[in-house]
Amino acid sequence: MSSGWGHALGETALTILVPEADPLMREDFPAHVSVLFPFLHEGHVDDSVRRRLGELVRGHEPFELTFAEFGRYPGVLYLEPWPADPLRALTKSVVAAWPECAPYGGIFGEAGLAPHLTLANSAGPDTADAAYDALERELAPRLPLTVTVREVTLVTWDGQAWRSTRSFPLGTDGTR
Repeated sequence: MSSGWGHALGETALTILVPEADPLMREDFPAHVSVLFPFLHEGHVDDSVRRRLGELVRGHEPFELTFAEFGRYPGVLYLEPWPADPLRALTKSVVAAWPECAPYGGIFGEAGLAPHLTLANSAGPDTADAAYDALERELAPRLPLTVTVREVTLVTWDGQAWRSTRSFPLGTDGTR
């Protein structure tokens, strides 16, 4: 769910929205941790998929995440979630149910990337280190940030932005 990717109309992703981190963001998308990107095209997300996804997500209990450490991928500044195991378990269970949906389309290998909350990915390669060093200094006093994860949100690319399509509560009945 980052602006560094080319997106197809109707592309979907499963995310954990982290609105508490929105004030830290330096990009044009909401703060989130991806559970699975990309997921099925919206044309394939029917009632049976939503029902199955709801059942799968309900099998995971709500959990807390703390964001206290910065990390970097080439051109990307992110926050590391701790503990990451509940996120990995969610991703693993969704991929087991939909094996055709490899994390990040398989370009980073079978496991994809480590769980992360992207803060910025738009600095050019010649300026990223200096820009991200400054951004880390600016944001560090606002950490750690601890949140309770209670749902997974299906988001859809509408050609302009990602929009929340449906939320699936963890460890409970029903969807929102």
